[in-house]
Amino acid sequence: MTTKIHARVDALGNPVELHITEGQAHDGANAKVLLEKAAPCQYVLADRAYDSELNLALIAALGAQAVIPSGSGRIRERKYDKHIYKERCLVELFFNRLKQFRRIATRYEKTLRHFSALVMFAASLVCLA
Repeated sequence: MTTKIHARVDALGNPVELHITEGQAHDGANAKVLLEKAAPCQYVLADRAYDSELNLALIAALGAQAVIPSGSGRIRERKYDKHIYKERCLVELFFNRLKQFRRIATRYEKTLRHFSALVMFAASLVCLA
């Protein structure tokens, strides 16, 4: 059994919301879950997997600017601010800190309930550090 952890972090790299899905699920389909409770913000940074018209409409409804590189399926590439996109490393740094916990990295837990509880616990420890 594989899983993916989807995260929304603030400007300091601290987790705001976590969502866990099965491993074969596409990343872009889970943007609605992460964005529906989002507070008004200026920018939403995400990787290419989140580049879809539905996600861009959700981001525009928040009143934010999407800083997402164009996916490989786009005919015309959208422009995005590359300097702001560099701040997406905060999400990757959060995942690196999260995977320092061995039980998260190797996924010893068999049930989603136990695994998500450990992910939440590890994320709270990351916030405290």
